[in-house]
Amino acid sequence: MSWFQIAAVAICVTINMLDGFDVLALALTAPSIAKDWGLKPTELGVLFSASLAGMAIGSLTIAPVADRWGRRPTVLACLVLLSIGMVASSFAQDVLQLGLLRFVTGLGIGGVLPSINTLVAEYSSARRRDLNISMMTVGYSVGATLGGLASVYLVTHHGWRSVFLAGGVLSIAMIPVALALLPESLDFLVARRPAGALPAVNRILARLGQAAVAELPPQRQGAAGFSFAALLRGEQRRSTMLASAAFLLVMLTFYFLLNWTPKMLVDMGLTVQSGISGSVVMNLSGVIGGVALGWLTARFGLKRMAIAYFALCFASVVVFTWIAPTTANLIAMAAIIGFFMNGAVVCLYALAPRIFPPEVRATGTGLALGFGRLGGTMGPYLAGVLIAAEWSRTAYSAALAAPMLLAAVIFAIALAGEARAPGLQAAMEPTR
Repeated sequence: MSWFQIAAVAICVTINMLDGFDVLALALTAPSIAKDWGLKPTELGVLFSASLAGMAIGSLTIAPVADRWGRRPTVLACLVLLSIGMVASSFAQDVLQLGLLRFVTGLGIGGVLPSINTLVAEYSSARRRDLNISMMTVGYSVGATLGGLASVYLVTHHGWRSVFLAGGVLSIAMIPVALALLPESLDFLVARRPAGALPAVNRILARLGQAAVAELPPQRQGAAGFSFAALLRGEQRRSTMLASAAFLLVMLTFYFLLNWTPKMLVDMGLTVQSGISGSVVMNLSGVIGGVALGWLTARFGLKRMAIAYFALCFASVVVFTWIAPTTANLIAMAAIIGFFMNGAVVCLYALAPRIFPPEVRATGTGLALGFGRLGGTMGPYLAGVLIAAEWSRTAYSAALAAPMLLAAVIFAIALAGEARAPGLQAAMEPTR
């Protein structure tokens, strides 16, 4: 990969790290906000829901803009949107104001992810594509972890408003960097043919160290007349349904584990502090698991690695509920679960650019993410229902981890006839 490609990928990874910090900002400041404003738990719940609602709507409504007007301008617009939301949140005077501003921030975060995932996939070489997607995906957890450490200092010395202000300033700082270095998607330029597409393509090719092209390759039939309905038309319908189902199933299990593992650790005999430590270990091992997946897919392929990660995630959850509940055993199993569950999420983001063609790639990713957020809402809720129904720990854990096995079957079907969608095939072959 050229330095130009590496820079494009690095910018997208950094943006996702900022998203991780921005999403976690409310969770880290909630106790201080509740104390300052005398909030009830229901009012805090509204604030949390506002962020999630904004992210879901952003994924579904802003992603199509990227396929119509370009991935680069969409990323820049989302950076502006979430910067405004974060900075303004630091000046909010009541729950209503903060809720609306968290919704705005959520729109920016939800809208930017499909575009940066698409750009990472398109500017990576074939050998490094899955690794780069994994780096982008785990960047979210890294950003949340670093943001958490910084927030402890900020809240202690400068109050909760400084956390939102810091996130906003960092997001603003990324705008000129992205403006200067983030390129437009080559596949978008070829698929949509905006005004000046050929000169724009040749400028990018020059930065890639490749020869200019005299004309663009033949346009895919129907690409210029893109509409949201294209995702549900013809053969694309099958791919869209498979991707949406995979996102829903994996995120259902992921958010169940993310939210309930600390409590399960405490229920199995650990102290509250050890339970929190187990959660931290689970997230850190998840970063390692996601990056490892990116390396391994280059050798064994995404389909094999996805099936392995999904199956081993299910198995590790079941073993977690069976083993002797010593501190060492439980923390070790939490780390193993985190390794495979985060890798499973990386598989989702690696799947999207494989099965959505260039003209609907961001829209398709946004739609699948919307289903993923639906699954993420269902997982923790279903756990509460099953626990209230007095299911055993092994029974409800196995039931809520079982979607990973179904997701493995879906991946096998979705990638059975994997083929890269056409773009600048001849020109880009040396880099891909």
